[in-house]
Amino acid sequence: MNTSAPATVVTDRPVGAPTPRRTGLRREIGFIGLLWASAGSIIGSGWLFGAQTALIAAGPAAIISWCIGALAIFLLALTHAELGGMWPVAGGTARFPHYAFGGGAGASFGWFSWLQAATVAPIEVLAMITYGQHYSFASGWMKISNGTSVLTGPGIVAAVVLMAIFTSINFLGIRKLAHTNSAATWWKVGVPLLTIFVLGIVNFHASNFTAADGFSPFGAKGVLTAVSTSGIIFALLGFEQADQLAGESARPKRDIPRAVIFSVIIGAVIYVALQVVFLGALPSGQIGHSWAHGAYTTMTGPFAQLATLVAVGWLATILYVDAIISPGGTGLIYTTSSSRVSYGLSRNGYFPTVYESTDRRGVPWFGLITAFVVGCVCFLPFPSWTSLVGLITAASVLMYAGAPLAFGVFRRRLPHAERPWRAPAGPVLAPLAFVVANLLILWAGWDTVWRLGVAITIGYVILAVTRIFGLNPRSPQLDLRAASWLPVYLVGMGAIVYLSDFGPMTNPVFPLWWDMVAVAIFSAIIYFWAMAVALPTERIEQMIGDVVLPEEEDIAASEPLSREV
Repeated sequence: MNTSAPATVVTDRPVGAPTPRRTGLRREIGFIGLLWASAGSIIGSGWLFGAQTALIAAGPAAIISWCIGALAIFLLALTHAELGGMWPVAGGTARFPHYAFGGGAGASFGWFSWLQAATVAPIEVLAMITYGQHYSFASGWMKISNGTSVLTGPGIVAAVVLMAIFTSINFLGIRKLAHTNSAATWWKVGVPLLTIFVLGIVNFHASNFTAADGFSPFGAKGVLTAVSTSGIIFALLGFEQADQLAGESARPKRDIPRAVIFSVIIGAVIYVALQVVFLGALPSGQIGHSWAHGAYTTMTGPFAQLATLVAVGWLATILYVDAIISPGGTGLIYTTSSSRVSYGLSRNGYFPTVYESTDRRGVPWFGLITAFVVGCVCFLPFPSWTSLVGLITAASVLMYAGAPLAFGVFRRRLPHAERPWRAPAGPVLAPLAFVVANLLILWAGWDTVWRLGVAITIGYVILAVTRIFGLNPRSPQLDLRAASWLPVYLVGMGAIVYLSDFGPMTNPVFPLWWDMVAVAIFSAIIYFWAMAVALPTERIEQMIGDVVLPEEEDIAASEPLSREV
């Protein structure tokens, strides 16, 4: 099957006739725009809080937690890089499982993808307001409840206004958005690097690594729990933005794999260095006798307050400004992403067709409005940064788990398909990445997983309403046989988490380490089951042709307007 875009587009429009207004998405983003969309999403509020929360959860061994998280994300990114280059469509992560397993699995992973994208912007807003407590005008926007800063009434109003700003900027169009995000990301990368350099020189104490109750006061469980629940995986999320925006990439087959991989490398290096510097720069009085209860644990602006404590006031000023720009840039791009995911889900027949409606700038306006409303609703049950981290992390990892499965199917069913970039050791990479994704879900713990289960149930209700009432005439076949493994997977993972050392039981059925063995064995069973029942080659080619080829024709139609962004 040839999926390359045609060199020319022939039309029967009379010479001299006015050019009709082009609708749909526009391919106007170059490599830098894609790279900064992914890297800018990774470097958001996670860097402002991640070093502090990981240190509370794992002590100095949080450095190991960051390395584990970075390796896990890199394995998942490799599968996304190959898939994104093969089929550059809008909302790619939501659509790859659709091509491999049909309607039943596609609808599920599509919802996971949209849920993750739509809830990131609210958490970035919460980060902006949390750091904003430094300013007198914002001092009444949050209050302390059970030791955590949560939104007050005026704070909720401020949060809604910030969400409205994200949405408004998105209506300017993808080209202006990419320019805005690229400019913000240069700053977002520069400020953490400056922080690493300054704090590492001014006030670094190697003795901090064994201070208080030691290097690893909470053992292996603390190290692994920190990966999922303290914001480490959340901080490293975002590489998939290049896949989500693939439908607007000028040269997708060349640029998307590079953007995905390089963004993870940039983010991982910066975050590990930030953890080392934050740990080393803490004054001894902030550490006390326990990493879990030191004075530093009450900081609402960790790096900025640390800079003040070590007499680098000018850096603290920059960091308080960055606390607006870094989360703001990430919230902005995820608002974009959620509308593109809903656009892709509509093209696949899962969401109502109104989500494909675009304005004169090629912006999916209904998807933007939906993301705005859902984001605002999130402030009610999740009024603090930490309350949203676990849910978003679990939803993201569940979304990511679909890519290794689709990757494995395409390697088996479409071995000769064009792959502009080919991931190494594919037969090993796919099942390994799937196991890693499920371990991250395990480490998120039961308190997060049951909430994710509620969100998944809501999604199934929405998808069922769309299908029952015929809100999209392209509703695909459910292909129940190809998705027969999915309910067993979802229920089984929930059961393992409940029965594990990360669940609510005092005497878990699966104690530490054995719970990870259980997840690995269960994941392998699900993976090979999914490979066995995946759609046949002819059906996959048909589904890809129905959706991907029309969108690749859009590449040719927009090439005269494409420009490096």
